[in-house]
Amino acid sequence: MAGYEFTSVFADEIKNYISDRTAAGYNGNNSRTYLIQFDRFCNEHGITEPVFTVNAASAWLGQRNTESHTTHYSRVNVSKHFLTYLSIKGYDVYVVRDIRYKGTDFQPHIYTDDEVQKYFAAVDAHYSVSNRKDALQYPVLFRIIYCCGTRINETLGIKKRDVDLEKGILKLNESKNDKQRYVVCGEDLRKLLSIYANRCFYLLNDDDYIFTNANGGRLDKKTVYENHRDFLRKAGIPYVGEGAGPRIHDWRHHMAVYSFKQMTDSGLDMYVALPILSAYLGHKTIFATEKYVRLTLQLFPYIEEKFRETAERIFGGDCNEEY
Repeated sequence: MAGYEFTSVFADEIKNYISDRTAAGYNGNNSRTYLIQFDRFCNEHGITEPVFTVNAASAWLGQRNTESHTTHYSRVNVSKHFLTYLSIKGYDVYVVRDIRYKGTDFQPHIYTDDEVQKYFAAVDAHYSVSNRKDALQYPVLFRIIYCCGTRINETLGIKKRDVDLEKGILKLNESKNDKQRYVVCGEDLRKLLSIYANRCFYLLNDDDYIFTNANGGRLDKKTVYENHRDFLRKAGIPYVGEGAGPRIHDWRHHMAVYSFKQMTDSGLDMYVALPILSAYLGHKTIFATEKYVRLTLQLFPYIEEKFRETAERIFGGDCNEEY
């Protein structure tokens, strides 16, 4: 959608809004995706005058069949801010109401030790005729995701200049909250990265991505997803289906759960462990890390028993409830 041209009656104001948001220090592109949908909605519903009625708002508020609760909430929230912007500028628009955020009831797949071993055996055995570099880069790519809990876009966005081999530090520039951050690799991963760098980095400029396709460009996320499903098949791990997992993103959940478990097992109080995990994952607040804590408590009852009162003081409610 990078080349999308706004064409609705609100096109100029949408572009002005994105520009104003960017000038104010926000990432205007975060709003762009949902405003593209709003632009298309206006065209599809024949809105030719700069007026947004109650009836139009009612149709816009409805949740699509293919839309998750989170996406629905984000779409309406972004449009509310834009409509408020139009209202302040004097347009006759109905500002949509807030909708209640509903947390997803999706349960991520947390791998067993046996599944981890079989999955990475499949990764390490991977070979592609079309891209011979795959045999080298996939074991590194997935171990970064597994060990550091990075998101797939963050990982594929790593460039040569973002890798500090001596200190074992990776700089992530394409984080979800538009917040540059660093992750520290364990010694085993640092050594693996060094071996990978010795074999591949001499071909790269500082601004080149370290994970590449056969043409030397950035490795495509879709290709990685397809190979992930193949790794699951070879490891004998059932793939439930699109969106149901096990997803690549579930490795991030897996890392978070076992990191929290490891910290608490070592004697760290939950008050100490929680902000450490939250900062490492790149969350804006510790409340964004809540789902990982709750999942850990569900999987390991002895931790739940140990920190029940602490968790209830921080988050409130029953720590065994689904998120």
